[in-house]
Amino acid sequence: MNFFKNIFGSDETPKQQEFKINWENLTDLNQLAEIMFNSNEKPAVIFKHSTRCSISRMALKQFENEFALQDKVTPYFLDLLNYREISNEIANRFQVEHQSPQILVIKDGKSVYDASHSDIDASVLAEVV
Repeated sequence: MNFFKNIFGSDETPKQQEFKINWENLTDLNQLAEIMFNSNEKPAVIFKHSTRCSISRMALKQFENEFALQDKVTPYFLDLLNYREISNEIANRFQVEHQSPQILVIKDGKSVYDASHSDIDASVLAEVV
């Protein structure tokens, strides 16, 4: 059965997954205002993840393996299946089309970079930040 889970994915929640990044969980709409405000001092990265999507899982794993900016940005993790209203508000507030998986870099209260699917590349963040 593990073979099929590795290929097709599973319904693991973030609590069951082990992360290599010290993510801040994005679980409340009010956090978006905090992210915008705090991004004036330190940029934020929001990773929008679908826990049921194998492509999203692969993008997350690759991103975590390449991520080297823990001290330069605040990373936020959004489980968009459980918090779809936050994902919708991110699209609205930062004027980006909803995608999954997707990353956004928030700097000075605005999205200065977004990428989705195979375009998610942690090494590009160093140039943006």
